[in-house]
Amino acid sequence: MAKIAAIVTDMFEDVEYTKPVAAFRGKGHQVINVGLKAGVTVKGKSEGTPVRIDRDVEEVAVDELDALFIPGGYSPDKLRIDEAAVQFAREFLESGKPVLSICHGPQLLITANALRGRKVTGYKSIVQDIKNAGAQFVDQEVVEDGNLISSRDPHDIPAFIDASLKKLEKAKVTA
Repeated sequence: MAKIAAIVTDMFEDVEYTKPVAAFRGKGHQVINVGLKAGVTVKGKSEGTPVRIDRDVEEVAVDELDALFIPGGYSPDKLRIDEAAVQFAREFLESGKPVLSICHGPQLLITANALRGRKVTGYKSIVQDIKNAGAQFVDQEVVEDGNLISSRDPHDIPAFIDASLKKLEKAKVTA
């Protein structure tokens, strides 16, 4: 099964992390929490969900993993000021491996300058940011563009999970 890097730091949107991760693990995928410092515990913004960081983003390589998951909330905005996190996201998207992004997740990819020419969705407050990054904003619950799956907000979680699991299965078949 796939090894999925969940890149996360404090103030992530709890359900945008917990529900997809539970679904990924429920299908036998391994989720590795990647963050700014291994061993620390970060917390969600709404419910304070604790997540222990397994690997430091500076020490993990894209070729060790099969997919990248970027939950929303304020976490992507906090991660985008860290050059290692930005570089990791850019390399992952360029690798052709699945990148699964929900809500504010595209902020990390915007800073990575990796969305030009792509079709993307995200939370309504970052629509103009997506457009300014050279991407085409599509207002749908799930947008798939090559290796990138994106969704708008917590209401889209069921469709996001379904599309993500299909993408992971398809990527495994072609790998």
